[in-house]
Amino acid sequence: MRLALRPSFLTTLPLSSTDTPFGANFIEANDRRSANKRPHSVCNGGFSFNHHVHASPFKLGIQIPTRMTIQNVADRIKSLPIPSEEGTEIFIMSQKSCEIQNICEFNDLFMEFVSEDELDLALKLLSNLTSYGLVPNSRTFSIMIRCYCKKGDLDNAARVLGQMLGRGCNPNDATITVLVNAFCKRGKMQKALEMVELVGRNGRKPTVQAYNCLLKGLCYVGRVEEACEMVTEMKKDSLIPDIYTYTALMDGLCKVGRSDEAMELLSEAEGNGVKPSVVTFNTLFNGYCKEGRPLDGIRVLKKMKQMNCTPDRISYSTLLHGLIKWGKIRTALRTYKEMVSSGHSIEEKMMNTFMRALCRRTWKEKDLLEDAHQVFEKMKNEFQVIDRSTYGLLIQALCSGNRTSEALANLHHMIGKGYSPWAITIDVMVQALCHSGSASEALCVLGHGIRFSRISFDLIIEELNEEGMWLSACSVYGLALKRGIKPTKRPR
Repeated sequence: MRLALRPSFLTTLPLSSTDTPFGANFIEANDRRSANKRPHSVCNGGFSFNHHVHASPFKLGIQIPTRMTIQNVADRIKSLPIPSEEGTEIFIMSQKSCEIQNICEFNDLFMEFVSEDELDLALKLLSNLTSYGLVPNSRTFSIMIRCYCKKGDLDNAARVLGQMLGRGCNPNDATITVLVNAFCKRGKMQKALEMVELVGRNGRKPTVQAYNCLLKGLCYVGRVEEACEMVTEMKKDSLIPDIYTYTALMDGLCKVGRSDEAMELLSEAEGNGVKPSVVTFNTLFNGYCKEGRPLDGIRVLKKMKQMNCTPDRISYSTLLHGLIKWGKIRTALRTYKEMVSSGHSIEEKMMNTFMRALCRRTWKEKDLLEDAHQVFEKMKNEFQVIDRSTYGLLIQALCSGNRTSEALANLHHMIGKGYSPWAITIDVMVQALCHSGSASEALCVLGHGIRFSRISFDLIIEELNEEGMWLSACSVYGLALKRGIKPTKRPR
C-alpha cells in the first residue's frame, strides 16, 4: 500500500462489482461469517440494495484504490447508508486487503488519521496492528500519545509513554511537549512534572518548548514562584528563554499583582535580543489595569510603539476598559480616538460603557459634551445597539449643557426604538423644555403616553400658567388625576 491517498476512496457501484479475485474470495469468506445475519434494505441515491451487518466493502459496491486522502476516507465512510461502526469495520477490512507491508507505511496512515482528527478510525486501525504482523516502533508510540492527547485520554497517553520507555524506545522532543502541554492545559501540573521526570531518568532533558508549557501551567494555577525558579533552572541548563518563556512568566506575575516585576522581565528580554510580541505587551496592559494603574499601561503603550510593535484591538480594548473603570475619562477618550483612527472596531458593550462614563463626566466638565455627542452619533451611524441607560444619560447631559433640541431629538429616537425612558430622564427633559419656554414641546412628550412623575406634571402646569395657556393647564391637571397623580401645582 502507498500513501498520499487518492480522493476516490469510496465509489458506489452496482452489486455486480465483485468480479475481482480478491472480491470474490472476500465475499465468500464474509458470507460464511454473516449467513445468519438478517439483511435490511438501504436506499442510496435512487436505487436500493440489501446488505448484511458487517458486510464487505465489495458487497456494498465500494472500490478501494491504493491511494486516497484521509479526509475523503472519513467523509465517504460517514456518507455510507449504514451505521458508523459498520463503516469503520469496512474500512479496516479494506486496509487488510491492501496488505500494508511495513511499519513505516502503517505509521504514515496512522498519522494521517490523527492529523485529520479522525481519532476513532485511528484507534480502530491501531487495534488491528498485530493482524498485519507488525511490531510498533518509536514513531508508532509517539503517534499513539498524540492521538490519546487529542481525545483527552491523558491516562492512556501517560501509560503509552511508560510502555514506550519500557521497550527502550525514546520519545522525541515534540512528543514530550505534546504530552506535557496536554496535562498543563488541564491544570494537572503534578502529572506534567512527573512526565518530565520520567523521561529525564532516561537521559532526555526538557526543551525550551516543554519548559514553556510547564511555565504557563504553573502560572495558570498560581504557582508563580515555582515558575520563576524553573526559569532559573532553564538558564543553568544552558537553555535560552524565548519570547514565549518571558510572556508566560510575565502573565503569571501580572495575574498576582506583580506587574512591575513583569516589566523588569520585558527589559531583560529586550537586553537579551528577544523581541516582545503584541501578546507580551497585552499581558502588561492587563496587569496594570487590574492593579488600578491604567496610566502605567499608557506608558507601556508608548514603549510598545517605540519598539515598532503595533497595538491590536485587544491592546486598545484592555486599556480603554481599565481607563474607564478607574475614572481616567479624558485619557480614555484619547485612547478611543487613537483606536478608531487605527481602524479598530469597539464592541457594543464597551461602547455603551464608555458613553455612559463620558456623559457622567460632562456634568462637571462641559467641554466634553461635544465629544460625547460625536461618539453617540457614530454609534447610531454604525447601527450599534444603544441601551436605555446610554440614551438616558446622553439626554440628561445634553439638557445639562442647554442643548435642548438635540436632547429632544434623541428622546424621540429612543422612544422610536421601543425604549421606555426612565422617570428621571423625562423629568430632566421636561424641566429643560419648560425653562426654555417650550411648554408645547413638553406637551408633545406627554403625548407619547409615557408615564410622567408628579415633578413633570408640576413643571408643565406651572409653565402653561406662565404662558397664559390655562385651558391646556387644566387638561394636563385632569390627565394627571386620571393617572392617579395629584400635582402640587394647579391651573389658574
